[in-house]
Amino acid sequence: MAGAYDDRDGTIWMDGQMVDWRGANVHVLTHAMHYASSVFEGERAYNGKIFLSREHSERLHYSAGELDFEIPYSVEEIEAAKAKVLAVNGLTDAYVRAVAWRGVGEDMGVASKRNPVRLAIAAWEWGSYYGDAKTRGAKLDIAKWKRPSPETAPSHAKAAGLYMICTMSKHAAEAKGCSDAMMFDYRGYVAEATGANIFFVKDGEVHTPKPDCFLNGLTRQTVMGMLEERQVKIHERHIMPEELEGFEQCWLTGTAAEVTPVGQIGDYNFEVGALAREISDAYETKVRS
Repeated sequence: MAGAYDDRDGTIWMDGQMVDWRGANVHVLTHAMHYASSVFEGERAYNGKIFLSREHSERLHYSAGELDFEIPYSVEEIEAAKAKVLAVNGLTDAYVRAVAWRGVGEDMGVASKRNPVRLAIAAWEWGSYYGDAKTRGAKLDIAKWKRPSPETAPSHAKAAGLYMICTMSKHAAEAKGCSDAMMFDYRGYVAEATGANIFFVKDGEVHTPKPDCFLNGLTRQTVMGMLEERQVKIHERHIMPEELEGFEQCWLTGTAAEVTPVGQIGDYNFEVGALAREISDAYETKVRS
């Protein structure tokens, strides 16, 4: 499958029905388009099985609750819909996107209690998020935008509105020839990349930012479990910008990113070392087991 995302062959699940890909549309006055009242999940299927599928569906419900709306489909119904999307489209290795949003209705202002909540699930083939970075290491810019305080936004929800500054940061990074950007949080601590969590290695031990104002990714949690199984010491803590100079290795984690080594962040360079490669390879094995 290739080409613009609105002009492809295939079928998308929308509100309980399988809809032709090109006909899976919403009205221009949809509330989510104007006020970002939308949550989503990015998932990957390997050999026909979505990795941590139920956890993603449960988090979708959690995120909706954080935005003060309820998805009119249970976790079990969402699971069945995802399986149907893969089967109908003949996909085994694919990216799966579930999105829930406040639709168009009687309200067209900030408040939207009378508008229906809608749900759609699509899937498509999608290769490596960072191209060949898994072998040579991704190059990251340092974003000017910061992750907001949890008192400012529901930072632990996977909410569409929280990605606005991520899009802007990634565009700025790409203009400089980088794959992505690393973001600080509102206090100036190292936080994450625009769509992935971040890990560092120093003297054989791993350091990763404490997710107290950004998403504690499911891939992040999986990788931390893998490190614990290998008895690698993990420091989950606040990391200051000046510490970047002392780290030897770095990698990103996320459903789309999987485990991607980082070779450079701004003026700081990292080796694509043994531990980064080991975890990347082990993750690839785990998701296909």
